[in-house]
Amino acid sequence: MTFNPAILLDNWRDLLDGLVLTLLIWVVGTVLGLAIGLVVATLQLFTNRWVAAPLTFYVALMRGTPFLIQLFVIYYGGPSFGLDLSPLTAGICGLALYGGAYFAEIFRAGFVSVSPGQIEAARMMGIGRLDIVRHVQLPQMLVIILPALANMTVLLSKETAVLSVITVNELTSVVQSIGSTTFAFAETLLFLALVYWALLEIVTAAARRLEKRVGRFMLRAQG
Repeated sequence: MTFNPAILLDNWRDLLDGLVLTLLIWVVGTVLGLAIGLVVATLQLFTNRWVAAPLTFYVALMRGTPFLIQLFVIYYGGPSFGLDLSPLTAGICGLALYGGAYFAEIFRAGFVSVSPGQIEAARMMGIGRLDIVRHVQLPQMLVIILPALANMTVLLSKETAVLSVITVNELTSVVQSIGSTTFAFAETLLFLALVYWALLEIVTAAARRLEKRVGRFMLRAQG
């Protein structure tokens, strides 16, 4: 068979629906993952070991096991524990929990990268621990960890493709269905690869621009 890109135009509505669902899963899963990661990192660093220990175990477990296995446990194993989730909900929750563990390590590394001298100076001025985190550590470490956050965000966009195995009708699932029906695997898979490449470039460009703006803001604040 010859290369026929017209197949993509014939199925543009299905492809668009799959792309929109992929973007929705990616954005919601990433935002939830960022929130989980920030909370976990904060609790690990600023609470006692009885709170930090199970959170450290969560991070190690999620980072040490494949996302596919985690997804199977949540979706197929969940009903055994009274957790009966729809494929879409299970996919978003799985992506958020998986990403949250990695984001937690990024935030933790960012927190400890702030100079201890600045923290001690803030304490001597009578600033409380929470205010030190919000006004001293958080602004500075965000500049440092922006590249790592952007990289993890890109990786999560690729992990959305795994959700097709639990029947989430995202872009990868749609592309596989069209390819199986029309045997146009070259056209559909090339389209899929280009979409993920475009997402990577958009996130990378946005992160670089944000990094420059935050860097300029920090310089003005220090001046």
